[in-house]
Amino acid sequence: SDEKLDLNDSKWEDIHVITGALKMFFRELPEPLFTYNHFNDFVNAIKQEPRQRVHAVKDLIKQLPKPNQDTMQILFRHLKRVVENGEKNRMTYQSVAIVFGPTLLKPEKETGNIAVHTVYQNQIVELILLELNSIFGR
Repeated sequence: SDEKLDLNDSKWEDIHVITGALKMFFRELPEPLFTYNHFNDFVNAIKQEPRQRVHAVKDLIKQLPKPNQDTMQILFRHLKRVVENGEKNRMTYQSVAIVFGPTLLKPEKETGNIAVHTVYQNQIVELILLELNSIFGR
């Protein structure tokens, strides 16, 4: 909405509120940040040999609409900073991937493979965080 928010207000002190709002924003998009039509491509990319995964994921990101790429780059740079402060917030690459994977990347229609999809969703997000500079440059 057009409401102006004062992030210094005490109601925003709980980081879970802000994180929840961020996740809700991405969850309520008409289409995930990693678009539906690329879901299986990203899953196939993460199944490749480790040396080929980064290149495959980078190529797929370049196929996404430009606003998705730009948003993804900003979001992942922020999430990387969250992980870099892991001593304070106890967030690791894996925990960030678990929190954001299913929100950013999902199939258009859920099948019986929800548990398998979750593993791949998390692995894709974790790979992007680990290889941020290789994928998006410095």
